[in-house]
Order: sequence, then structure tokens, then C-alpha cells
Amino acid sequence: MSGAARERISKGLLFAAGLPLLLFLLIPLATLLGYFSPGEISRQFDEPETSQALLLSVKTSLLSTLIVLLAGTPVAYLISRRRSRGVRLLSVLIDLPTILPPAVAGLTLLLAFGRMGFIGRWFDKLGIEIAFTATAVVLAQIFVSAPYYIKSAAIGMSSVSAEMEQSAALDGATFFQRFRYIVLPLSARSILTGAALCWARALGEFGATILFAGNNPGRTQTMPLAIYIGFERNMEQALTLSLILLALSFSILLAVHALINRNSLPPE
Repeated sequence: MSGAARERISKGLLFAAGLPLLLFLLIPLATLLGYFSPGEISRQFDEPETSQALLLSVKTSLLSTLIVLLAGTPVAYLISRRRSRGVRLLSVLIDLPTILPPAVAGLTLLLAFGRMGFIGRWFDKLGIEIAFTATAVVLAQIFVSAPYYIKSAAIGMSSVSAEMEQSAALDGATFFQRFRYIVLPLSARSILTGAALCWARALGEFGATILFAGNNPGRTQTMPLAIYIGFERNMEQALTLSLILLALSFSILLAVHALINRNSLPPE
């Protein structure tokens, strides 16, 4: 048997070993698509709870992503340029919400920003309510999605040569000029990838939201929460919102992979 034949057999066996897991991941998604009905989706859009959940999810997830972009970019740069123990510990703490159980995330937010919480009590004295409002939805989304952006942006910024920044500094460029004209453009793909992942995670946030913001239709009920309630009360609504989330998530991941593949292609 030739070496090429042995290699083909080895690759076939490798694919066969991974096929059960591949089918396990794809069959549920294909099953959901099997319930696709344009007429039913159109009818569900006329239902107030469906349109309200969709609109609230899109608005809050976009707002939370924008906030993470503005506040998370400096944090990502700090992590990418510092190698001290303190910064390494900060990096671990930032990653913590990605593995934290959703119920724990929601409880910690409630203890911090609830009416009698560590920070929330001061807002309450000013007449500002945070928990169980749309603000709580945004905060929950930021808490669970920010690490995805910060980690991706930090990886991109760390690939920018520090010597290039130092050369620009010797030529008289200020820190903000170096950051704007060198760091941001050269790490743009990582920043966009992180922003897309951040938005996708915020869009699908459930556990922390239901504990911290509640499930009030038209006020704090996002698409994942409406799906949860629809599973018991209105299966058509749950299926419609699930299909919408699936389509949005697929589109986001497709764009992310396109960016990554474009970045990995060698220049012509």
C-alpha cells in the first residue's frame, strides 16, 4: 500500500471518529430549521410580546457592545502592553465571567446594584432604580460579554510591535496619536472580531438577566427570556424567536470567520 493510500485511510478514520460529535452538533440545529414557516414567523411578528422582545434585545445588545468598545479598548491595551503580576491577575479576573455560572453572575450583580446592594443603595437614595429595569439588562449583558471583546482586542494589540510605537514616539508622536494611527489600525480585525463576539454573547444572554433584570414583557424581557416563557405558553413564539437568534448568531459567526480567514491569508 502506497503512502498516499495510507494517508487517505488515516484521514478517513479520523473523520469517522469525529462524525458522531459533528452529527450531535448539527442535527438539533437542522431540526430547528425544519420548523421554519415564513407564514408563522410573519404572524408572530404581529404579536406585541414577540416584537417587543426582539426590539429590546437588539437595542440593549447594541448599546452594551458600544459601551464595551469604548471602555474595554483601554483595558485591552493595558493588558497587551503590561506583563506584571497585577495585570496578569486582572486578565484572569476579566475572563472569570465567561466561566462563571449564569445564576452566580446574576446574583453578584443583584448584590452589587440591587436596591439594597453595595452600590445600588446609593443610587436608590438618589431615586435611581437599576435592578429589574432595562438598565439591568444592559449591565448583565456587559458583565458576561465584555471578556470576549477584551481578550480578542488584547491579542490583536499585543501583535503590534512596541518598537514601532517607540519609533513614532521618537518622531514626536503623542501617546494618543500612536494609539489612533498605529495600534488601532493594525489591530482592527481583532477589535472587530471581538466586537462581533461580544454582541453575539450579549444578544443571547439569559441567566444573569433573569435574576438581575427579571422577565417583564415590554420592559426587561429579551428574546432568550421570551423563548423560555414561550416554551410553556406559546411554542410558536419560542420557535420564531429561536430561529431569529439562530440566524443572527450564524450571521455574526460567519462574519467573524470571514475576518479571521482574510487575516490569515498570505498577501498576494
